[in-house]
Amino acid sequence: MLSVVIPIYNEVENIPLLHQELSGVLRTLDQPYEVVYVDDGSRDGSFEALRRIAEADPNVLVIQFRRNFGQTAALAAGMRAAQGDILVFMDGDLQNDPADIPRLLAMLEEGPYDVVSGWRFDRKDHAIRRKLPSRIANWLIGKVSGVRLHDYGCTLKAYRREVLETVRLYGEMHRFIPAYAAWSGATIGELKVNHRARKFGKSKYGIGRTIKVVLDLLTLKFLSDYGTKPAYLFGGLGFACWGLAFLAFLFSVAQRFIDATRVHSNPVFTIGLILAVMGLQFILMGLLAELMVRIYHESQDKSTYVVRRTVGKRSPGFEPRRPLALAGTGRPDDLG
Repeated sequence: MLSVVIPIYNEVENIPLLHQELSGVLRTLDQPYEVVYVDDGSRDGSFEALRRIAEADPNVLVIQFRRNFGQTAALAAGMRAAQGDILVFMDGDLQNDPADIPRLLAMLEEGPYDVVSGWRFDRKDHAIRRKLPSRIANWLIGKVSGVRLHDYGCTLKAYRREVLETVRLYGEMHRFIPAYAAWSGATIGELKVNHRARKFGKSKYGIGRTIKVVLDLLTLKFLSDYGTKPAYLFGGLGFACWGLAFLAFLFSVAQRFIDATRVHSNPVFTIGLILAVMGLQFILMGLLAELMVRIYHESQDKSTYVVRRTVGKRSPGFEPRRPLALAGTGRPDDLG
């Protein structure tokens, strides 16, 4: 099954046109499908429009949030509710073209790829408010994550279900899903897609989101490099502080003999003491972080690796302890 997940926030004028266009495209595909709309606390009548569509179309599921939680939360809820083997994400403002979905699916199969990311090659957005922040964000994300894509901000993407099973979304991390998937060994392709100017409603994004991207990138970098070994980061900072403290102490001793500067009145010595204490604190923070990581992985039986497939006969008497399941769904994974 194909699942199309669409977050909605105050798009009442776009919803009927979007569903008419989307369902027309999906009916041409030779496979079952579902459309999961997630109403992210809209206040303009969007949910009523979605409810009418769900009542008329059995392939539609509508999820309504109690308030606006953001696009990341909406996509996470859609991922959890979707039942398809392939998931396609797209925006609900008619700027993504549903006609690109068959092209995404074809590239996903022909690649073969685990993720196909849309690239809005000819964007119909404001150059300063939208295009400039997007280019800055794409460059930063590619630089930090090591996964080079032209357009991280394009919601129109296709994923194989298995590459999303290890992804946990928080904050504004939805734009980094391809990076998370790549770190798990997923192969990623990029496809130029059509982008259309907004006809109705107002954009919810602007240059201010670049600051949020930078802050999220700090989290992304920490999770990618030190998510399972935080002591390396904090320990490295601690030893760096101790090294600087040692140099400060040597300099203080040298000044005592050369310039007769008393150690207790030497500001360099005081700085050395502060650095030594900071080094100890960093190392203790690293040990505490290690304990937290171990508790996180062991209490929830989370693995620190991802297996693509297993080939060969099982050892005599070998049985898996329990079937894998997609987070929050309880559906067993395919062990074949």
